[in-house]
Amino acid sequence: QVQLVESGGGLVQAGGSLSLSCAASGGTFSDHHMGWFRQAPGKEREFVAAIRRTGNSAYYADSVKGRFTISRDNAKNAAYLQMNSLKSEDTAVYYCAAAYASSFYPPRVANGYDYWGQGTLVTVSP
Repeated sequence: QVQLVESGGGLVQAGGSLSLSCAASGGTFSDHHMGWFRQAPGKEREFVAAIRRTGNSAYYADSVKGRFTISRDNAKNAAYLQMNSLKSEDTAVYYCAAAYASSFYPPRVANGYDYWGQGTLVTVSP
């Protein structure tokens, strides 16, 4: 059983930056691909980014490509999401998720993930 705790959310102006962290405990962190998802009010949860368990490949939604960077530190059991050039449409609750690496590539859909954090709110003001 993997427990995930996000941190780093908050209020930022458009054009600004924010860094999210996801601390994992329980299980073997390096056995899991990691993903970030977000959910805006009244909308479905959507894929943001994912990284392979080894950390050597990352994948992004088109809406954040070039602005967000996902990373992980297996020695620290942590994953990160660096968000730059933030836009008001990035406002959402951001969730980190872990998927046991039964496949080579990390899932890009929510139901592919086994464990979820509680979420952290990111608000981007115009």
